[in-house]
Amino acid sequence: MKLSSTAILALAISSVTATAYAEPQSQAYTPVTVNEKNAQSDATGFLEGQSISGTTRNWYANEQLQRGGKFQYKKDGVSTPTDRRINWVQGTIVKYNSGFTEGTVGFSTEVAAYNAIALDRDRKDLASNNGGAPGTRPGAGNNRTLTTEGGDAQGQWSKMGLANVKARISNTTLTAGRMNFSSPMVDVIGNRALPSSFEGVAIHSEELNNLAFDLATFDRNSPRTEESQRKFRTEYANGIVETDHVYTGGLTYTPFASLTTSLWATQAEDIWNQYYFGASHVLGDSQVLSLTTGLNYYKTKDEGKALIGKIDNDTYSLSLGLAHQAHSLTFSYQEVNGNEYFDYLHETNGIYLANSLLSDFNGPNEKSFQIAYGLNMAEYGVPGLKFNIYQARGWGIDGTHYTGNGGVAGKGYDGIQSMDGETHYEYGIGASYAVQSGPLKATTVRATYTAHRASENQADGSINEFRLVTTVPFNIL
Repeated sequence: MKLSSTAILALAISSVTATAYAEPQSQAYTPVTVNEKNAQSDATGFLEGQSISGTTRNWYANEQLQRGGKFQYKKDGVSTPTDRRINWVQGTIVKYNSGFTEGTVGFSTEVAAYNAIALDRDRKDLASNNGGAPGTRPGAGNNRTLTTEGGDAQGQWSKMGLANVKARISNTTLTAGRMNFSSPMVDVIGNRALPSSFEGVAIHSEELNNLAFDLATFDRNSPRTEESQRKFRTEYANGIVETDHVYTGGLTYTPFASLTTSLWATQAEDIWNQYYFGASHVLGDSQVLSLTTGLNYYKTKDEGKALIGKIDNDTYSLSLGLAHQAHSLTFSYQEVNGNEYFDYLHETNGIYLANSLLSDFNGPNEKSFQIAYGLNMAEYGVPGLKFNIYQARGWGIDGTHYTGNGGVAGKGYDGIQSMDGETHYEYGIGASYAVQSGPLKATTVRATYTAHRASENQADGSINEFRLVTTVPFNIL
């Protein structure tokens, strides 16, 4: 990875600030030792440890395209443009977890039913991106409400969101079936009424203190707004190319109480090999002044048959966050070194870059900078209430040197070569509240308003979006 002068300056500022506010006790080294606690020895039994819980989420989003961008919907069989799209969905999850059976090897199961109800079923409101008009990515469709081919909402639908069995020995657990999984490349994404999930086999081991290992293979994902499962594809390619298998593995190491690092590798068969390194370091006391430094780095290379073309991409982000009591201020710089997008697997949150917002700021050769401010009202006697505001800018987007598709239309990243010096910016403001007590304890309400403005050939277009999301947890057993 080649760091720019901007990143080097940021690192220098970080080290100076760290020296000024470091607290020795927060930098205590913790050696890697054998974990003497045996999680399986605490197993209480299959039925004795069972639970039934869930959440219900009211998810509303109102989008309006700007600068001539249009969505499309069918009116009397004719594709008709509109600049506004509204989605309103109620998503409910009911999850059963058994306990682990007793003995050297413990077994348990996890099953979750997902249900979605479309509260807004107006065809015009549920317009899609399929028209490929300016300001939209072609083929994106409506990925918020499940609709039929003609654009009508499916009023309600259900599926088995999770269904797996687990086997545990000591502190190592093997999970097989449809599951939640979290890593920098294959990560459950929960920014809709219902989350995604993944079909496969995974092993998680904590036999050592401060050093955890993960290994997994997946062949299907369960999308956020679809009833069925499908093969993995990438977020920014043509949406047609799929991979048969995704293999991922990594380790998380915490050498100091204040420093967490992780190293991962993932193969999307016949598409790419992707490598990740991340680190997060905290210094000081937020009641006086604390500094959080975050680094995320991805290396992506085409693999096997290279179904979406040649890829050679290095992308990183560096963030510096200052916190004082109720206030936080964060600066983030991000850079893409490659003639293609920094891409990730669709239906995952496999992008841990600091400037992944409404836009991912991940165009070819793009540089971006973000400044964000947060306010926690607990310091002023209102626990659970938080506000945030941010602005991000991206520049230098240049896809004119892209040759990854070999000149074959529909392979790789079509339209990328028209990006020459593209720019864009985004700003947003949000408020959230978490209920602190009573029967609705842990219920969260979040409202956000985001605006994005783009130059002519920047892929995300110009759009305003308002979201209101209410999530209510519940326990049955």
